[in-house]
Amino acid sequence: MFADSKKLLQHIKKESKMTKADIVAKISEKLGLEKGDVQATVETFMNEVKNSLETGDNVYLRGFGSFIVKTRAEKTGRNISKNTTIKIPAHNIPAFKPAKVFVEGVKVNNEAK
Repeated sequence: MFADSKKLLQHIKKESKMTKADIVAKISEKLGLEKGDVQATVETFMNEVKNSLETGDNVYLRGFGSFIVKTRAEKTGRNISKNTTIKIPAHNIPAFKPAKVFVEGVKVNNEAK
């Protein structure tokens, strides 16, 4: 089917991503709901997670994972084009920490491939 390994890898990469539209379509199909309603729900969920993290509140979803705010320490970096050092201030970043069950499920399913 695939002439070389490069084309096979490209095919695998295309098949191994899922977009928001794909998620909406799958949920709509599984639950028998209108795509517009599902999209509004998914968008609202994402906005609520984002708003919670922006106010410093973590979001915990048992069995799935946690959306958390991590603090990066101040550090020294380099501006390569000017060959100077710069100080990067401490800052917060959003992060996702998957639940143990989630991680185990991914490990088991990827080992089978």
